[in-house]
Amino acid sequence: MPSPRADVALLYRRAGFGAGPAVLDAAQAAGFDATLEKLLAGLSAPDDHRPALPHLSSYELISRNRGGDLYGQSVDLAAWWVEKMATTTTPLREKLTLLLHGQFPTANSKVYAPIFMYQQNETFRTLGPGPFDTLTLSLAKDPAMMIWLDTASNVRQAPNENFGRELMERFTMGVGNYTQSDVREAARAFTGWGITDHSGVFVQDDSAHDFGEKLVLGHRGDLTGEDVIEIVTHTPASARWVTARMWSFLAYPVRTTDPVVTELAASYATDLDMTRLLRSILGHPWFLSPASREGLVKQPIEWVAGALRTFRLTAASFKKMGGAGFLVYALGNLGQIPFDPPSVGGWGQNEYWLSTATSVAQLDFAQSLVQFADLSPIDDVGAGSRVDALAELLGIDGWTPQSRAALTHVRHDIPSLAALALTAPEYVVN
Repeated sequence: MPSPRADVALLYRRAGFGAGPAVLDAAQAAGFDATLEKLLAGLSAPDDHRPALPHLSSYELISRNRGGDLYGQSVDLAAWWVEKMATTTTPLREKLTLLLHGQFPTANSKVYAPIFMYQQNETFRTLGPGPFDTLTLSLAKDPAMMIWLDTASNVRQAPNENFGRELMERFTMGVGNYTQSDVREAARAFTGWGITDHSGVFVQDDSAHDFGEKLVLGHRGDLTGEDVIEIVTHTPASARWVTARMWSFLAYPVRTTDPVVTELAASYATDLDMTRLLRSILGHPWFLSPASREGLVKQPIEWVAGALRTFRLTAASFKKMGGAGFLVYALGNLGQIPFDPPSVGGWGQNEYWLSTATSVAQLDFAQSLVQFADLSPIDDVGAGSRVDALAELLGIDGWTPQSRAALTHVRHDIPSLAALALTAPEYVVN
């Protein structure tokens, strides 16, 4: 039977990036419900802890070929966000921002404007906890999204279907809930949308917009892009899709037909409020079920942020190895760099990250990390207690006999012990 401490540790792993002994002591004393409310309150609390944001060139400078080192800015921006995840006092806000980056993936490899990627990140952070339709509309007019899915070049004479398709397939409803005709008609509704050449501000060019009658998901009329977003986000299919996606991100993988989705989607559909949906998921009895406790595998970004958080490290901690550049290089080896998903489908989940190559990359990074970490909490206890002390430090419930045997074998080599623990299944599984 899992303990109350194990329950709040699971909550901190899923609603953040893990927690150390002192935080878990306080959470256990406060109780699960109070801890959940504290994490939810962080979604709207002042963002009072911000790592220094790197210099990012304005789009005007970029468009005039005077943007400076855009690759270097991209590296610094990625490291900045991972460091923010590792140091934030409001972890659920950063976790939700990461999940929404996976829900609405855009990549700087095509956008090639770090300032736009940062602006979108701030949109996730500020609008993500509110109504999903408001967030979706803001992202539809977001310059990074408009470049990524070619909305900015969508005109009446040649409608581009990329955004309309992804809006339905990935962002709001899922495959099977729309037709190609719906995509084609939606594309017409978004014609004339664009961004200004030098600022990236959204503009509506009426001369390029199709004002004709359109038919989208049974709704007929001179539909605009705003109308289409209102339609798709308020369908029953969208309520199920968004609920299933969030449950699968935070608890364990489900389909839109799963009973827990049916239960939670009905409430979510009343106002599309994401904070209320998060409360319903994280406070649901099945969130603490055995299926949930071993239901997810950490994404590399989560794994790295959690490891940095545990040992109180930042990008600057790796200065001798290149600082931000080393951190992003390590994430590249692991297969997941913030702001750079591989495709419109985003990153894979769970088993996608279980491979020999990933395990090797994790061990390489862990061995580098422990060179700069304060390992005294492990070193200060007797050799016979170090394996259990590591479990407490990492905020996990304990070790399987196999992992305990492997860790016990290296208990006298503190750096090797810490590195091996970071790559153990109990830590890699979220």
